[in-house]
Amino acid sequence: MHPQKSERKKLPKQLVLSTAALGTALTFALSPSVPFAQKANAHGGEAEYLPLRAMVEEFGGTVAWDSKTQTAQVKRNGTIVTLKPNQSQVLVNGTSIQLEAPVVYKNGSLYVTHHFLNEVFQSELDQTVSVQKVEHPLNPLTAEEINSVVSAVKASESYKQSMRFTQISLKEPEKSKVWSWVYGQKGAFEREANVVMLDGKKVIEAQVNLATKKLVSWKEVEGAHGMVILDDFQTVQAAIEQSSEYADALKKRGINDVKKVVATPLTVGYFNEADGLKQDLRLLKVVSYLDVGDGNYWAHPIENLVAIVDLEQKKVIKIEDAGVIPVPLKPTPYDGRSQQAKQNVKPLTITEPQGKNYSFDGNTIHWGNWDFHLRMDSRVGPVLSTMTYNDNGIKRKIMYEGSLGGMIVPYGDPDVGWYFKAYLDSGDYGMGVLTSPLEKGTDVPDNAQLLEATISDNDGNPYTIPNAMAIFEQYAGPEFKHQEMGKDNVSRERRELVVRWISTVGNYDYIFDWILSPNGTIKIDVGATGIEAVKAVKSSTMHDPTAKEDTRYGTLIDHNIVGTTHQHIYNFRLDLDVDGENNTLTEVNPQIAENTAGGPRKSVIVTEQKTVTTEQDAIQTFDPSTIRLLSNPSKENKVGNPVSYQIMPYAGGTHPVAKGAMFSKDEWLYNRVNFMDKQIWVTKYNPDERYPEGEYPNRAKTDTGLKEFTANNDSIENTDNVVWMTTGTTHVARAEEWPIMPTEWVHAMLKPWNFFDQTPTLDLPEKK
Repeated sequence: MHPQKSERKKLPKQLVLSTAALGTALTFALSPSVPFAQKANAHGGEAEYLPLRAMVEEFGGTVAWDSKTQTAQVKRNGTIVTLKPNQSQVLVNGTSIQLEAPVVYKNGSLYVTHHFLNEVFQSELDQTVSVQKVEHPLNPLTAEEINSVVSAVKASESYKQSMRFTQISLKEPEKSKVWSWVYGQKGAFEREANVVMLDGKKVIEAQVNLATKKLVSWKEVEGAHGMVILDDFQTVQAAIEQSSEYADALKKRGINDVKKVVATPLTVGYFNEADGLKQDLRLLKVVSYLDVGDGNYWAHPIENLVAIVDLEQKKVIKIEDAGVIPVPLKPTPYDGRSQQAKQNVKPLTITEPQGKNYSFDGNTIHWGNWDFHLRMDSRVGPVLSTMTYNDNGIKRKIMYEGSLGGMIVPYGDPDVGWYFKAYLDSGDYGMGVLTSPLEKGTDVPDNAQLLEATISDNDGNPYTIPNAMAIFEQYAGPEFKHQEMGKDNVSRERRELVVRWISTVGNYDYIFDWILSPNGTIKIDVGATGIEAVKAVKSSTMHDPTAKEDTRYGTLIDHNIVGTTHQHIYNFRLDLDVDGENNTLTEVNPQIAENTAGGPRKSVIVTEQKTVTTEQDAIQTFDPSTIRLLSNPSKENKVGNPVSYQIMPYAGGTHPVAKGAMFSKDEWLYNRVNFMDKQIWVTKYNPDERYPEGEYPNRAKTDTGLKEFTANNDSIENTDNVVWMTTGTTHVARAEEWPIMPTEWVHAMLKPWNFFDQTPTLDLPEKK
C-alpha cells in the first residue's frame, strides 16, 4: 500500500551527532536544556561544569556507577567510557584519553566539563571518520549545491512559481573517468545536476552546471505523468474532506465525521481508459481508513469506496461505491499496548572495545579488502559505487554501481478498491524521500554508525534526513572450520559489513541490506515488515456462509479482515565490472550423462557451458540448478579459468519465491512493466538506462524500461554490461502477520566464481 497523509516525524530535543553530509566534520551540539552546574579552572581558564548523567542520557547514552571500584561507566553506540572522580584520565574503549579538566564528585553526583562529550566521543570517531581531501566525483549534491541549482532554475524565463521539484540529483560524470579517478588520476570534474519538475500535469527536465551556476538545458517531457509528491498527500486529504458526495457515501456507512477518515493517495495504473479515466488527467485514487483511536487505522478499512481526485483541480471528480461493507471497528493496536504482560528480556550488549574495523574517507568506506563509495538517491535509496577488492595488493574492480532499480507490489483482487493496485514504489513515490530514520538497538544494532543524507523537498529546499543509513559489522558464523582427529581445531570467525536503509511506503516498511563478506561475496537482503494491506469483509470466521467468497483473493486473518494476496518484486541495477568492463554472460549447467568410461557406474555428472550473446537471449527465469556467471574472458585465475561472479537472484527467503508475475499474459500491467516476470536481464551499458520500469512509470501506457532497453537486442558478449536482477516473494497472508508483520526476508547474492586463486580468507587471524 502507499503513503497516507503526510506527517513528518518530530525529532526529540536531544544532543545530536551532526553529519550534515556523509564525510563532513562531526560535531556535537549541546542542548540548552542541560542546566548549568558549576565552574572550575582548566588549562588556565574557566571550564563550565555540567551534571554527567543528565548530559549523557540526553545524548542517548547510559551511566552506571560501580561502588566497589568507585568508577562510572558511560555507554553509547558501542563506545564505553570508564572514569573516576577527581581524575582527568578516562578510558575510551580501552584507550586512555586526557580530559581538559578532572571529573568532579559533589553532593552524590558526578560533574564534567561541557566539552566532555566532544572529548570522549570524538576521540573514538576520529578513528573511523575523516574529511575527504579530494572530493569523490560521485559525491551527492550538498545543501549549497542544491540551493545553487534551484537559484539557476528560478532565474529562467520559463520558471513559474507554481512549479514543484520532484528530483534534484547529481548528473553522473563519464564512467571511464570516474574509474580513472579511483585508480589515482585525480583530475577535476565539472559537476552538473539533473532537475525534474512538475508544472501542473507537465513534466519538465532541466540541467544545471554547478561550476557556472547556469542553466544548461530545459525541456518538457511529452506524455509523461510525474511522481506523486508529498503535496499530493495533503491534496487528497483536503479533497475528500471537502466533498459532499464523499460525505454522503460515508454516512451510508455510519461515519459522520470525515475528519476521522485517513486518505491514502494511490496511483491509478493504466487500463486504456477501460476504467473510465481520461489518460491526460493527473489523478490519484483514494482508499480510506477510519481512525478509531487505537493507533492503527489500517485495521479499519472503509471497503468498496474509492474517491478519484484530480490533482490540478484539487477536488474529487468521481466516487466509486460498490456497496456497504461494515467497517471493522475492533481496536487492533500494533504497538503492544494491548498486552498487559511484557517479556522479561535481558540486555544484549555489543561492544567494539578497540574501535571499528571500517573507516570513512568522506563518502568512501574502507573495510578489510573492500572499498566503495556510498550516497543516497531520492528515488532508489543507497547507491554503492566504485566497489573494489584488494587482492594481495592488487585493487580489483567488482562493481561500478549497485542500487535498487525499482520495485512493484501488484495485488490480485479484482474488486473496485483493489484491481488497480500495482505500486511502483520507487518510480511512483520516491523511496529515498520516504526514508525512515533508523533507531539504534531496534532498527540497527548498538554498534552501528548512523549516517545522515541531504536531499531536496518539493520547494527545492535542501533538507537533511537524520539517521538515514547505517553501517555496522556483525558476526556471521564460522568462515571455515575443520578438525582432524587428534589435532587442533582450525576455524575462523566470519564478519560481515552491513549497509542498512529502511523506507516506509504507507503501511509497508522495507529493509534493504547490502552485506559484504571478507571472501568477496555480496549479499542483498530485503525485509518486508509493517502492516498488511487488508480488506473488510462480512465473514467473522471461516465457518460463515460468506467465507468462501470473501477469501477467494486472500486469507481471513482476523474477524472481518482479509489479507489480500499480492507480490513484492524487487529489481536491482548492478553495473558489474568483473575485473574490468568487458564482461560476458555465461551459463554452466550440471547434467546427467551416460557413463562411457567403463566401470560399474551407469551415469555420471558433467557440466555444459554456454555463452549468452545478446540482450534478448539473456532474459530468463531463474533456475537454481543453472549457474549463471558474469565473466571476464580476458582475465584468468592461476589455472586458466575466466574470472567471474555468480548471479543468484534468489538465495532463499521466508516467503514463497515470486518466480514470475502472477498474471495472465493479456493483463494490462504487462503493457508497462516487464521486469517483474523474469529474474535475469543483461543490457549493454548505457548511462541513461537507470530504471527497469522506465523514467516515468506513473500511468505509463507502455514499458519504457527493460522492454525498451532490450528491444534493439544489442550484443552483450565481451562488452560493458549491466545486470538487472529481479527477486521477490508472493505474499499469501497468515494470522501471525497481523496486526503487524514480523520481518519477512528474501535473499539475493553475487558470489565470486574462480575470481580468486584460492580461499581468499586464509589470512583471517585466529581468535585470541
